Amino acid sequence: MLFAFICKDKPNHLQLRMEVRPNHAAFLNGLNAEGRLKFAGPFLDDDGNPCGSLVVIEARDRQAAADLAASDPYARAGLFESVEIRPWNWVFNNPASA
Repeated sequence: MLFAFICKDKPNHLQLRMEVRPNHAAFLNGLNAEGRLKFAGPFLDDDGNPCGSLVVIEARDRQAAADLAASDPYARAGLFESVEIRPWNWVFNNPASA
């Protein structure tokens, strides 16, 4: 089952995001190597600065997805103001269905 993490950064936390980014990238690369990461990237503000994240992963259920979201280095560092976890169905342009 796929889950989307819709994460909003706390205001004025760009420096923390940049400091933690290498660990966050390593975390996502690990999920990718395991085949659980489907795609990810930052939301941008009007100035082009990252202000949140969209991460889509495969997990067995919502609790497993929540545990994974909580283990993200950005979450552990306190970067996020909010994290919404939503089941998601990848219908269009899904490479797995090609």
